[in-house]
Amino acid sequence: MDASLEKIADLTLAEMGKNLKEAMQMLENGQRRIEDENGKKPVSEDVPGPLQGSGQDMVSILQLVQNLMHGDEDEQPQSTRIQNIGEQGHMALLGHSLGAYISTLDKEKLRKLTTRILSDTTLWLRRIFRYENGCAYFHEEEREGLAKICRLAIHSRYEDFVVDGFDVLYNKKPVIYLSAAARPGLGQYLCNQLGLPLSCLCRVPCNTMFGSQHQMDIAFLEKLIKDDIERGRLPLLLVASAGTAAVGHTDKIGRLKELCEQHGIWLHVEGVTLATLALGYVSSPLLAATKCDSMTLTPGPWLGLPAMPAVTLYTHDDPALTLVAGLTSNKPADKLRALPLWLSLQYLGLDGIVGRIKHSCQLSQRLQESLKKVDHIKILMEGELSSPVVVFRFFQELPGSDPAFKAVPGSSVAPAAVGRERDSCDALNRWLGEQLKQLVPMCGLTVVDLEVDGTCMRFSPLMTAAGLGTRGEDVDQLITCIQSKLPTLTCTLQLREEFRQEVEGTASLLYVHDPNWPGIGVVRYEHANDDNSSLKSDPEGEKIHSGLLKKLNELESDLTFTMGPEYKSTKSCIYIGMASDDVDISELVETIAVTAREIEENSRLLENMTEVVRKGIQEAQVQLQKANEERLLEEGVLRQIPVVGSVLNWFSPVQASQKGRSFNLTAGSLESTEYTYVHKVQGTGVTPPPTPSGIRSKQRLPGQKPFKRSLRGSDALSETSSVSHIEDLEKMEQLSSGLEPSNLEAHCPEEAPRAPAPTDSQTEALQNKAQHPEDDHPQVEGLERLR
Repeated sequence: MDASLEKIADLTLAEMGKNLKEAMQMLENGQRRIEDENGKKPVSEDVPGPLQGSGQDMVSILQLVQNLMHGDEDEQPQSTRIQNIGEQGHMALLGHSLGAYISTLDKEKLRKLTTRILSDTTLWLRRIFRYENGCAYFHEEEREGLAKICRLAIHSRYEDFVVDGFDVLYNKKPVIYLSAAARPGLGQYLCNQLGLPLSCLCRVPCNTMFGSQHQMDIAFLEKLIKDDIERGRLPLLLVASAGTAAVGHTDKIGRLKELCEQHGIWLHVEGVTLATLALGYVSSPLLAATKCDSMTLTPGPWLGLPAMPAVTLYTHDDPALTLVAGLTSNKPADKLRALPLWLSLQYLGLDGIVGRIKHSCQLSQRLQESLKKVDHIKILMEGELSSPVVVFRFFQELPGSDPAFKAVPGSSVAPAAVGRERDSCDALNRWLGEQLKQLVPMCGLTVVDLEVDGTCMRFSPLMTAAGLGTRGEDVDQLITCIQSKLPTLTCTLQLREEFRQEVEGTASLLYVHDPNWPGIGVVRYEHANDDNSSLKSDPEGEKIHSGLLKKLNELESDLTFTMGPEYKSTKSCIYIGMASDDVDISELVETIAVTAREIEENSRLLENMTEVVRKGIQEAQVQLQKANEERLLEEGVLRQIPVVGSVLNWFSPVQASQKGRSFNLTAGSLESTEYTYVHKVQGTGVTPPPTPSGIRSKQRLPGQKPFKRSLRGSDALSETSSVSHIEDLEKMEQLSSGLEPSNLEAHCPEEAPRAPAPTDSQTEALQNKAQHPEDDHPQVEGLERLR
């Protein structure tokens, strides 16, 4: 490029191009330089730091810009998609710098140059996109062109609008027709720009019975137009879609053109599918867009050109009205908006332009053909291979679901089960979309929420492929990632309803419906003091759920347990993640209920024990005080005198028994220690009540993780393997109970019912008891013996 710059006669232009190249290299290479802080002069507090002194050099300024773009070294790098700026991108950026330089020319040269740039760019765009005999308006904001077109239509239909203004519109209100599938906020923007009330907008519904559900209902539109004419309104403009913003559907533009010509309505077309007009073969419904009154093109994202203006092509014969509407301007700065596109189109050439658009269409077709071979993936536009947009979602028919309710999408009378299934699919699709965006960022996948179809994933290569450099291998990688996530999605969706039913059938557990959670489900334990009607924080519930979460994570299962996202409700809940394998839901719910109940009981036992011990100490002090008083009465006053008492005790010793008190934690009562001092052993005391045994824990095979179904598909096993498996389970029960097989037969004959096997906690307690026999007695010396 340096050799090319030397051939330029204008030294200023050559120097500017050289500086721009150096600046681009510095910003792209990511090299940072450290400013020398030594020798700086004292600065004033009134002048901002960057403006102090005699200014800064270009290197320092570019270094500051680079730090603002990419962040400091201490900040963690963010995984954001960065557009691939190639040589054509540098040419587009050069156009913005050239515009500032060209504006310094004298007026005559500037007028000739801007007129040449504007006329050339307009002619090239008309030829490329097959729009004959039209003009072009270049604008930065994509919707600005449509606002100018609406203003032109108002001036064309209302001859006295320039003189009378709003009075003309008040007597005969204009109507702008928009499809229900149009971009959100488009009607609000038009009314704000034109100063019209929202009542001037008319939203046309999409097809409900026949045709695509994202195409404008032409029969209903015709009825709306006739009703507006009868009420004294003026149908002004219709906005049609050649590739809707959501799913890329194209309206029947040919039929809409006939309807607009019949009633004198201005027809404007916009959409991503207009890019395919540059290809060799164009479908007839889209080819009708070339006959419309105006269309808006966005060549920047289509061709991967950064900071490129949008273009609105229109047909009108009155230059005065276009000037009043703002579509044409005599200012050179407005005409110079076409300069970046003028340079980029020449750099790419026709083959480069068509090649990029064709490559994007091939990517969409490749993905669509591959998705048809993947199970549980629904494509919203299977019949339109020419569409450059692919919208798909994960979908699975659950057993027992009624297809009658799904035949009418968006029905307000759908049962609760269908609503839960819709929420489950939306949450799973949202999770799948986020996973695919992270795994395959080069595809530029986006997650969209559609009113009828729910949460879907959209692949629009015309808007992202040129900038990201998407290739066919990226599409294949996307398909591979989808197939790898399908087992987790299908398994989780099948277990969600079973988990809900199991939780609702379990006491003290409450099922929490969270439509945004993609896991198996959300459950909350209801303790004794739980108030469901209150939304206040529950410290006791938070303590129980925190302990429950810790216990569940210690099980080392394949499931993930969390307290939920940050935006969760005030009440504490346990969020169960996704499952990639079959899970025993009954065991999972049973474990949650038993563990939470044990945590609550242990917490209450500790609180009750503290109160009982406090009362026991007070009672022991009272009893010991009474014993001291009785001892004084029994021994007499003389024995309490130091010298006399010793003499009396020597001649006549008192046979007093040693009395004390012990506190029985099991019975919660005070007992005398007289039996202990007489027999030199601790008394048996009160027999503690039997510990309530928990629910029988499931016996697992060696290496089997918790909550796994061990006998799934057991019908296919042979009889011999089934018997041997049952014998293995019986041996495991015998080992856990501490009995030999012979003793088991003696104690449990065939006629007698077999006693339930002890739980894991009871087995551990028996082992501790055998290792520490001195801890067998239930009583504990709670107080020091007093004489």
